[in-house]
Amino acid sequence: MLARDVMSKPVVTVQASASIVEAARILTGKGFTALPVVDDDRRLVGIVTEADLIRDRVPGDPRIHSWQVRARRSEPDRVPVSEVMSTPVESLTAGADVADAAQMMVDERIRCLPIVDGRELVGIVTRRDVLRAAVADNDRDLEAEISRQLRHLDTSERWTVSVQAGVADIEDYGTDIVDRELAGRMASNIPGVVQVQTRHQTPDPF
Repeated sequence: MLARDVMSKPVVTVQASASIVEAARILTGKGFTALPVVDDDRRLVGIVTEADLIRDRVPGDPRIHSWQVRARRSEPDRVPVSEVMSTPVESLTAGADVADAAQMMVDERIRCLPIVDGRELVGIVTRRDVLRAAVADNDRDLEAEISRQLRHLDTSERWTVSVQAGVADIEDYGTDIVDRELAGRMASNIPGVVQVQTRHQTPDPF
């Protein structure tokens, strides 16, 4: 599976000249943890995270600390993103393997990876994108394995199998209730299947 298959686009970005207040509003409003930073030509120049925005900006409460943590005195609406962003940025091309993206995220504790064409930002892959792809990939494998085992039970085309998040739905176009119950038990014994639903389906007369 390639990065282009799972990446999110278009990408929500912030310009390097924007204030950290603007970046914080985008992060909190969209529920993101990081934002790619681009220049006027939409070329990737950095990335800004929640940690970048709060670092040294939250004063300590004197009611708790005998000393007070001093926050930066500069006004947040005057501080540009370029002063707090991380650069250079880890990135991948659209043709990169998602497995490599996942390994980078784990090894380097990265929450998201910008996807670039040259220096132009074309997408972004987050941990959630990778997780969603991994789950979907596993569901397809489970569908194939359930279908394979059901063919041993009945070689006719009586079964239709779909799996979503480990929940298997088996449609039976046959009339043998015993076989249907056995099919459910067979599917439930396959590692990765968390629940099985079996139901009779009337063949389409047309």
